[in-house]
Amino acid sequence: MRNQNPRRLFRSRVAIGLLLFTLCTPSLTLGWGAGGHMMVASIAFRRLNPRAAAKANALLAIPINPAAVTAESRDFINAAHWADDLRPFAEFDHLKPFHFVDFPFSTDGTPVPAEALDPDNILKALEDNVNILKTSTDPHAQAQALRLIIHFVGDIHQPLHCATRISSANPTAEGDRGGNLVRLTVSGKQTNLHSYWDNGINSFPKTGPNFAPPPLSEIPAAVQRARRGNPPTNPSIRLDQPTNFKLWADESFALAKSVAYRGITIGGTPNASYNRRALAVANQRVAWGGYRLAALLNSIWP
Repeated sequence: MRNQNPRRLFRSRVAIGLLLFTLCTPSLTLGWGAGGHMMVASIAFRRLNPRAAAKANALLAIPINPAAVTAESRDFINAAHWADDLRPFAEFDHLKPFHFVDFPFSTDGTPVPAEALDPDNILKALEDNVNILKTSTDPHAQAQALRLIIHFVGDIHQPLHCATRISSANPTAEGDRGGNLVRLTVSGKQTNLHSYWDNGINSFPKTGPNFAPPPLSEIPAAVQRARRGNPPTNPSIRLDQPTNFKLWADESFALAKSVAYRGITIGGTPNASYNRRALAVANQRVAWGGYRLAALLNSIWP
């Protein structure tokens, strides 16, 4: 009998794990899909200074656990989806709260619960992992921190990773879990608002069979679309403040309220006007995330 391709076998195991996790979890929050995260990383990598690029490449070459997952993402662009590839592995469950920070708001008069935000959130994750890159002498810890930073900078720029809507239907502090509980119908298929944004309003490079990331060949054209009209010279990006993570989260929170949730009917289909506004915002956030990721790493390794 012919030996099975080990890469195909690994992806099959990950696919089974993700399927079981999805079936057992009422809301799956993944941030940008692999395509969106790869776009952010691609934009950033081209803006790294030579020292930062060399340091990043050296750290990404280190084989860290889980070895099979890491082996699939040894380059900077594919490393962007590593943190999501960990989700079938229970030993990394402690990382799940660090993908988002759910600032609550209400639109129907339902009181916003006075509960404090979970301190284990994306703001803390970015601060902690940047500190590891700056101060740790353990290359394995630095290698993991870099992979998480690449991913979390993408996540914090997804508006629905920084907001949750409180309503009479979802009155608890979790709200609608960043749009995960907002059902939509798109192209005749059932989805939810969060997933719709993760996929760049169905415009970003799509995940392949067995949850494989899109090929690298699809990323440049998507990056070009995202950068169009979103130059790094815009002073609002504040590249002089490469660790102002709260600014980034506040921007995403405001965009969630003003764009992502606005005009959406539960169970409905987003109209053309909504899609135009949402796609413009999704492209801008990916572009800004890429510029800011590069500025952050360049500040760590000047």
